[in-house]
Amino acid sequence: MRLLRFAPALLGSLLTAPVLAASVTPWPLPAGAASQPNLVQQDDTLLLSWIESKEGLHRLRYARDSGEGFAAPREIAQGRDWFVNWADFPALAVLPNGRLAAHFLQKSAAGPYSYDVRVTFSDDGERWSAPYTVHDDGTPTEHGFVALWPWTKDAFAIAWLDGRGTAGGHGEHGAGRMTLRGAVLDAQGKREEWQLDDATCDCCQTDVALAAGGPVLVYRDRSEGEIRDIALTRYRAGAWTAPVRVHADEWKMPACPVNGPAVAARGARVYVAWYTAAAGEPELRLAVSRDDGRSFAAPHRIARGAEVQGRVDVVVAGSAVYVSWLTEDMQSQHLWLARYPGDLEGEPERIEVAPLARGRGTGFPRLAWRDGSVYVVWTDIVERTPQLRGAQVRFAADAAKQAAP
Repeated sequence: MRLLRFAPALLGSLLTAPVLAASVTPWPLPAGAASQPNLVQQDDTLLLSWIESKEGLHRLRYARDSGEGFAAPREIAQGRDWFVNWADFPALAVLPNGRLAAHFLQKSAAGPYSYDVRVTFSDDGERWSAPYTVHDDGTPTEHGFVALWPWTKDAFAIAWLDGRGTAGGHGEHGAGRMTLRGAVLDAQGKREEWQLDDATCDCCQTDVALAAGGPVLVYRDRSEGEIRDIALTRYRAGAWTAPVRVHADEWKMPACPVNGPAVAARGARVYVAWYTAAAGEPELRLAVSRDDGRSFAAPHRIARGAEVQGRVDVVVAGSAVYVSWLTEDMQSQHLWLARYPGDLEGEPERIEVAPLARGRGTGFPRLAWRDGSVYVVWTDIVERTPQLRGAQVRFAADAAKQAAP
């Protein structure tokens, strides 16, 4: 896996924006020495998942917070042959009836990127089904960077990057291409499968949101000319639409930047945030579609400069959209959160949520929204040990709206 690196620089090249009064409150998490946090929302309950690793044994665990602190953590699965990576993290999904699905990555051969996507299900959150492999190609290649979401009242959908055509060559020149595939799953197995794109970037995260017309899936594409822009496909009228670019960045890049997009939706509005370096330096962009993901307005620039690391997430609530990202200078990384008006027409407000250790071990912070606040989880590195951290962030504008009669 190639990682695109840029020399750190001062934060002065970040876009300036007014900082609305906001509060950042620590959100105590039920895990300490752990990594790869993820968040999913079920009504007013937030579900946090993470991986704990000790002496070669990995445990995927989760816990619920219904507003009064986390319940006792529960274990989903464990194993000694897992693929645990800073960029390729597990997902958890929940149906309206409370049924859960989770995935993790399991090594399939000795190669460094030979691993499979394994899924497991639970009706009560305590007992989990025997895991099974999503794909059936049987090749010792990379399968990961998963998006997992509710499909029907009794089934889930999943999308993943599938390396069956790379022969272990990680999709570089002459070694075949990474593809994007999707499927419908339940505890009995795979109901349906699709190939969604026959050539994608090798190791950038995928993401999904449920818009007015159905799911929209975003990922980093890859053209014959090594253009690696963000693409989107929608499931409508019983089929996935042909992928389209969110914006023609025209970023020509010979290796994977390990920096996927994020998407959120509210009704017919779809928001996509992403990292690019098309203009010669790192930049974060945010674009909105007002027609259910068919087309996007010109993107807004969130931040720009050599210190921008990307690793974005996005969540939408009410009349606002929130974006998180990381920067890195010579001393530390910085976790930022910005609040934009839902139409993206006004000025954003931004706040630094926390400083972090430098390096890629901090992974990808995740966002969720509940009761007027944004909840953020991330990994920090303390004395070479990953530690989970969390915060509740409330902007004054959101507090004022809740207080208004």
